Amino acid sequence: MNFLLRTQETIRLLFNEISINEFNSWLPFFEDPESFKHWKGEKLPPRIACEKWYARQFERYEKGLGGMNALIEKSSGKLVGHAGLLVQNVDGLVELEIAYSLLPEFWGKGYAIEAAQKCKKIAFHDYQVPSLISIISLTNLPSQKVATKNGMRIDKRTIYKQNEILIYRITRAEYDLQTLA
Repeated sequence: MNFLLRTQETIRLLFNEISINEFNSWLPFFEDPESFKHWKGEKLPPRIACEKWYARQFERYEKGLGGMNALIEKSSGKLVGHAGLLVQNVDGLVELEIAYSLLPEFWGKGYAIEAAQKCKKIAFHDYQVPSLISIISLTNLPSQKVATKNGMRIDKRTIYKQNEILIYRITRAEYDLQTLA
């Protein structure tokens, strides 16, 4: 299953497959040190980091491991960032993650929660998954707030790719109860 959100939309966003044509629009994410202050990893020049990011997304698409979708602001046609459902291996378990990354100029405007809620709805309604996670650094309070607003709770603390992280989780049963309320 590929878990892509092709042709989905929210009130303000369109979900599209990523395209290398958006490279220059996405590059500022890698140029802004704030984008990575919560994540340890290989420090690469921005262009190389962006190239590796695109290569990984295309690899995910090809292998059916989900992937990020370009989030396009309907009103302007601008790239806001990316969100999607990613197949991840955490502590030896295969999990489906709701992931989101926005360009700094769009932080704090509600786009992350709008995209995350759409990902959650599609995962539970269309793909019938039993649970979803979000992998979030211990220090990334804005992303933790998004996960909480998305009805997720802290499931555990662990190490993922050399980072101390929290796994936020929501089960299908929790989602069903939330939608009934």
